[in-house]
Amino acid sequence: MHEVIIIGGGISGLASAWFLREKGWRPIVLEAGDPAGGSIRSRQEAGFLMDTGANSMMLKGEIVPDWFRRIGMDGEMIEANPLTKRRYVLKGGIPLTLPNGPLAFLRSPILSASAKVRLLGEPFHPRSADPDESIAAFVRRRLGPEVLDWMVDPFVSGVFAGDPERLSLRATLPRLAALEDAGGSLLRGAWRTRRAKRPGRAAARLVSFRNGLQQLPLKVAELLGDAVHGGCAVERIHREGDLWVAEAAGQSWRAPRLVLAVPAYVAAQLLTPLHGELAAELHTIRYPSVITMALGFAQAQVAHALDGFGMLIPRKLGLETLGVLFSSTIFPGRAPADHVLLTAFIGGAQNDIGARPDAALLSAVVQEISPPLGISGAPHFVHTQRWQRAIPQYEQGHLDRIRRVDAALATLPGLALRANWRDGVALGDCIENAAALSEGEAWRHPAG
Repeated sequence: MHEVIIIGGGISGLASAWFLREKGWRPIVLEAGDPAGGSIRSRQEAGFLMDTGANSMMLKGEIVPDWFRRIGMDGEMIEANPLTKRRYVLKGGIPLTLPNGPLAFLRSPILSASAKVRLLGEPFHPRSADPDESIAAFVRRRLGPEVLDWMVDPFVSGVFAGDPERLSLRATLPRLAALEDAGGSLLRGAWRTRRAKRPGRAAARLVSFRNGLQQLPLKVAELLGDAVHGGCAVERIHREGDLWVAEAAGQSWRAPRLVLAVPAYVAAQLLTPLHGELAAELHTIRYPSVITMALGFAQAQVAHALDGFGMLIPRKLGLETLGVLFSSTIFPGRAPADHVLLTAFIGGAQNDIGARPDAALLSAVVQEISPPLGISGAPHFVHTQRWQRAIPQYEQGHLDRIRRVDAALATLPGLALRANWRDGVALGDCIENAAALSEGEAWRHPAG
């Protein structure tokens, strides 16, 4: 008998298994897909190396870098090109550089003179009485509507595929809320936070791996060995006395502990017979659809220098494309010689793409990004990946929902929920949360 059943072999499930095994537990991972990795997928084709889901991760703090060393991935890690500190936003048909500091904001052609004057008054705007303010309401209040329309909205659409009018600031961007909490304004909060920053603390780094991000879950699955069962879609969970039972394709597994490391809607389906109220909470978490489109061009076809991370496209422009990454700039070597790789994103919470065919979406994307980037002709290479349910949305009320979820979990002994629908959507968040699970008092191994 196993000691822990983990359902879901994405990074949350695999990292949970690794950290729990390190603490003495004997876990088994049941993953519907094969190979493991969930939505982390890398693909090599026609000389291009692309990530069709998550495309990079931010390395910060100590937990994740230390884990990479222990699993032997530090030598496979590659850092992003320094040019990626430059990011563009489309305005007036031209990619304009996003400002990266207070003085740059005041000099930026993205904002009007009145918007810049509005920015100077940021420290004097009062705090909101709303304890769960939306991102849009927060930015309008502190920074003004132009900053929302031309900077924050395209960022939120590009990173979270979300609608800033619906996303909770404290759930989605807690560090931004913390700045206001620390100083009463963003400017004073940033100043106080900078002064209090611990000396010698390493700066955050944007990273991937030599063979793409999927190299990470594949390595963890390799280290876990026969504890990982791919192609094993769990159909039902239930209790037998003090044991959890997972059933799939005529097989069953029993253990006193169970971790559901799956999307909220999958966890809801499994939990409905056991706890209807908990399942109902999980069913309310939205996952908009997103399409990633890898586009390979000859270098000579693209006039823009592609000297940055990519180009965000504000929703107010009414275009299909959320944004485009300069993938072969971010991590050089992702395209054949004299070629470039771009990755476009379509869909999200503000743009329902429905069942439109790939060819129509490709035509729209090429038509929209070609003028600002100086692209001539059609791409030599295209790979399209549809995610019917992509990034979970931390909308207003999300933190209260998580509190209700945790209260319900207290009635289900031995059960834990770990996935990117709670406590952070980023890969680094998922790994840190897996480590935190193994450190929790409730998960102290009996033999320890």
